[in-house]
Amino acid sequence: MTVFDDRICTLGEGPIWHPERRQFFWFDILGQRLLSRDAQGQREWRFDRIASAAGWVDRDRMLVATETDLSVLDLRDGSLRHVVDLEADRPETRCNDGRADRRGGFWIGTMGKQGQRKLGSIYRYFGGELRRLVGDITTTNAICFAPDGRTAFYADTPEQTIWSQRLDAEGWPDGAPVVFLDLRDAGLKPDGAVVDAEGALCVACWGAGTVIRFAPDGRELDRVTVAGRHSSCPALGGADLRDMLVTTATEGMEDPGPDEGLTYLVRAAAPGLPEPQVRL
Repeated sequence: MTVFDDRICTLGEGPIWHPERRQFFWFDILGQRLLSRDAQGQREWRFDRIASAAGWVDRDRMLVATETDLSVLDLRDGSLRHVVDLEADRPETRCNDGRADRRGGFWIGTMGKQGQRKLGSIYRYFGGELRRLVGDITTTNAICFAPDGRTAFYADTPEQTIWSQRLDAEGWPDGAPVVFLDLRDAGLKPDGAVVDAEGALCVACWGAGTVIRFAPDGRELDRVTVAGRHSSCPALGGADLRDMLVTTATEGMEDPGPDEGLTYLVRAAAPGLPEPQVRL
């Protein structure tokens, strides 16, 4: 484990590996900023509202989820172009976890700004349409997809549960979701997640300083630890896609230590999958 970036995030989240730029991007949700590093050092884009997740459109543009919409961010000048409203009429909610699916759609979850129960939903943007897929979620997390694109995963962190959802050929839900992992007995709170090239689900566990890797049948395979207790989300990238970036947070800590809220890098047990390109 090494410190990849020493900027303290109140709520580090939403990391992805940009395959064309060959660099990691991640958010400090409550700090209202997107962070990265390149050959010149630290990079930062600031917003006038909460932003939490993104997918890459091309080398210079990313689809970014904010608390009021999905917008295209131009990395060259920091400008935002509105695409579609996202609960813009609900000031009590904000965006949270999200990720592009294997068909080029973009999934994004919402939640109450104060963590109110069951205010959150999960949406998919695809083919110019934003469709609500799941409702009555408290804290949407762990949105990720099997290698063949026919299964989605998502969690409700306070429920300590991860569900799997079969998808049709176009990436829309097909049938009812089923429980994939019930982590209540283990005392674990699933946060962000990513699926690796072997189909294993790598889940960051809030408050545990760890990312646990689960086989497609739900067996625990291995785990990696980071110094930040509030481990929030992993991403896989690097030259061989085995560099795992793990974001952490200081949110809710009365006296965070020097290791909290940093962004860490560890070597993963298996390589990741290329991050899908978002189709606008």
